[in-house]
Amino acid sequence: MVHTTVSPAHAPVDVAACLRHARSACLRSGPPRLVGVELEWLVQDHRDPALPVDEARLAGALEACAPGLRLPLGTAVSREPGGQVELSSQPADSLTACVRNVREDLRTVRAALASVGYRTAGYGVDPWREPARTLVHLPRYTAMERLFDRCHPWGRFMMGASASVQVCVDAGTEDPGPFGRRRRWRLAHLLGPVLVAAFANSPMFEGRPTGWRSTRQAIWARLDPGRTLAPLPGPGTDLRDAWARYALDASVMCVRAHDEDPWVMPVDLTFRRWIEDAGRDTVGRPPTLEDFEYHLGTLFPPVRPQGYLELRMIDAQPGDDGWLVPLAVVAALFEDPVAGRAAERALALLDAPPGPPPRNGLWRRAARRGMADRPLRHAAQSCLIAASAALGRLGAPELRHLVDEFADRYVARGRCPADDLLDASEPARARHTPRPEGAPTWPA
Repeated sequence: MVHTTVSPAHAPVDVAACLRHARSACLRSGPPRLVGVELEWLVQDHRDPALPVDEARLAGALEACAPGLRLPLGTAVSREPGGQVELSSQPADSLTACVRNVREDLRTVRAALASVGYRTAGYGVDPWREPARTLVHLPRYTAMERLFDRCHPWGRFMMGASASVQVCVDAGTEDPGPFGRRRRWRLAHLLGPVLVAAFANSPMFEGRPTGWRSTRQAIWARLDPGRTLAPLPGPGTDLRDAWARYALDASVMCVRAHDEDPWVMPVDLTFRRWIEDAGRDTVGRPPTLEDFEYHLGTLFPPVRPQGYLELRMIDAQPGDDGWLVPLAVVAALFEDPVAGRAAERALALLDAPPGPPPRNGLWRRAARRGMADRPLRHAAQSCLIAASAALGRLGAPELRHLVDEFADRYVARGRCPADDLLDASEPARARHTPRPEGAPTWPA
């Protein structure tokens, strides 16, 4: 008789095992020491930004500069479903090391793209092109498209026409001090609408204003609430337990199949129900730990615990080095206790209405008005001043200069990068231009 063993990752899983895994894997404890960044870029043709991206041309350029999709200094590079390029840094033990490595690897990517007539463009939503999925052969993106199409068209915009700066910081320690996990989680969510407003950079689609400074954030707020709203643990509730329950009660995006079999797209099936049903009446098999790990990667709240905290609410930024400012601000406020406390005091003055981010009124104001919202502007000024002082203490003079320059150019004047794009665009001077037939009606 031949005895076979089943890997724990492939054995049927129960609720208790999922809770243990979510608690241990998603919010690891320890003194904060690492920082990272993920940069999404739209890709444009040098000849005309409205031209579509050719998948083969883009893939060839990336493979030439990043064998195995890894750049010389360790940054991973990948393609997003609409032809966007994403660079994901290695965890770095200092902000300056993170900046140095990603900056150099980004130069490599830009040179490779330029060699085939492409360039990177930093906008939260493509101002010129309709969303298009270029990675048509990947079942994950087919599943996402079908899932979001059940409700509204916004999922296609998120997948095929949006880009962001995502900053990653350690989750923190068990204690309630300045580096405590619960305190850092709270700071990330309080800071979120300020980051949305200050760095809003997606005010247009198909050359016309949408009525939002951050259209990207308006889109995220309207996607599947089971996977895009933030879990809000109440007083006395363990943060890790709250996240684990959130994950179990989120709908399953898809059930992966082996070989060439089609992936199953269940309707209104939460992971908890999949466990309880063992797949008998739904997908034909019970879930495994590997399924749960994949499911966790399909959840998109504004702050996502990945072992560390991933802040996902910042629009992609213009210019070669625009991405450095939100990275420096977030890293400084989370790394320097004095700056963190100053930010907490400023953010406590914001009147945050009840309801989970990013759907409550404060996040909505941030997305619509940017720095024209006076309370958000005052909070942003305080946070950038605190971050600037911290960058001086952290020995990052160049980053401090960039933050100060951004504060003077935008925040002090009640502006954000979206306002530059609106000012420079002809349709912004004719905001009542009728939309073409069939164009999306943006949320009010």
